[in-house]
Amino acid sequence: MKHFGHFVWGLSRDAQAAVRGWSRTRKTLVVIGSVLFLAIAIFARIPSLDVLVGWGSAAGPEFLLAFWLGYVIVTMFPVPRTLLTLASGVLYGPWVGILVSLTATTVSAALSLIVVRKLLGEWMRPRLNHPSVAGINHRLEQRGWLAVASLRMIAAVPFSVLNYAAALSSVPLVAFTLATLVGSTPGTVVTVALGSALTGEIDPQLLVITVALALVGIAGLVVDYQTPVKPVE
Repeated sequence: MKHFGHFVWGLSRDAQAAVRGWSRTRKTLVVIGSVLFLAIAIFARIPSLDVLVGWGSAAGPEFLLAFWLGYVIVTMFPVPRTLLTLASGVLYGPWVGILVSLTATTVSAALSLIVVRKLLGEWMRPRLNHPSVAGINHRLEQRGWLAVASLRMIAAVPFSVLNYAAALSSVPLVAFTLATLVGSTPGTVVTVALGSALTGEIDPQLLVITVALALVGIAGLVVDYQTPVKPVE
């Protein structure tokens, strides 16, 4: 804990020093971007299921691409994706709905990882050698897919936050993307298939399956923790 406290303190100090070295233009752009990001995260409201269905009926097949793009973009921000996943099933049925949700989820996660690493990866990389995080980072680099897939099965873990956290580690992009696809599949299939949420009621089956998936995810994390990785050469 002491090492981790030093790591956080050093990270904060280095971040302040880095920001002081930025040009005025860069500072302005970062402030504007941060304000927009927070505004979207706090005030953005996904249209209700009825509204989405109405749009889909009015626009026809062309709405599928717009819906998919909207799904990708919206879920890059800290906005819950459950309603969009439900809407996929209501709009396009189970098979197409699952395909739309899973591909949009996977692409959104990969893009989030790429964007965050592009912005902060080079600055963060040397700091991952700190004793308090080096072991965790090495484990993620070697076998991060298991941790990511397990965490995706736990509904309480925010989708976007996991994307941002993974981006600051050394987990490989391909492994992260495939793990997101695999780990997100069970919950996505269940959510798309259960249209009872359209009534606003919580289906007991959904709760049971959600808890079961969370237990599987936790079990995966335990297995990952107890299984050694190849030591640093």
